[in-house]
Amino acid sequence: MARVIVITGAGSGLGLALARRFARDGDEVVLLGRTLAKLEGAATAIGVRAAAIACDVASPDSVRAAFATIAARFPKIDVLINNAAVVEHFDVAEATDEEILADVGTNLIGPILCARAAIPLINRGGHILNVSSGAADMAFPGLAVYGASKAGLERFSLSLRRELEAQNINATFVRCGQMIEAGATWDNDPEIARRAAIAASHGIDPRKRASSTFDSVTDVFRTLIDLPADFAAAGVTVRPRAG
Repeated sequence: MARVIVITGAGSGLGLALARRFARDGDEVVLLGRTLAKLEGAATAIGVRAAAIACDVASPDSVRAAFATIAARFPKIDVLINNAAVVEHFDVAEATDEEILADVGTNLIGPILCARAAIPLINRGGHILNVSSGAADMAFPGLAVYGASKAGLERFSLSLRRELEAQNINATFVRCGQMIEAGATWDNDPEIARRAAIAASHGIDPRKRASSTFDSVTDVFRTLIDLPADFAAAGVTVRPRAG
């Protein structure tokens, strides 16, 4: 049965891969992100099952407006995937206000705002999936704020799940390991190489760690959404392994 699935941060990376996958499976997908032109290009490429709506998840007003637009087109939705995230490496002592607020605003406040807006629209038996990270329980230097925001997201997800039990809406956090676009490497894209170098300067060299592809990780979300009605997962951890 086709579902209506709302995905934040859907203009690139995992969010875009999820949108492509679910539309290909026959679901209706709503792509949320800050850059409307980018989203519209992605939605056009995906086809008639995709809709693009601008949304800055860290802004309460932007979230309210986006979900009002969703409600006008889809009176009910089935799944919200809180995927939008900011991942920047910086030491706390040297962090700017903007870096700290961006991490916490997008990675933690954003999912809370989106969940609040989505709950009245979610069908019984629906699902909220919160994309976490291995940094939630690992003390990575340079990722203190990012890790704290993801740990907070997991705690939020667990408590939200209990709040929504009576409405038969599940909430699950998914710890995703290191991912990269299919066919990409840490050296063949200047922006990826730049980020890898910054991470390595903090003692975390992604070029030496196993990576999965965004497309592979979509299988995990497909499985969670399609679980039988008498099953539920509070949290799932997936990690890439070296081939």
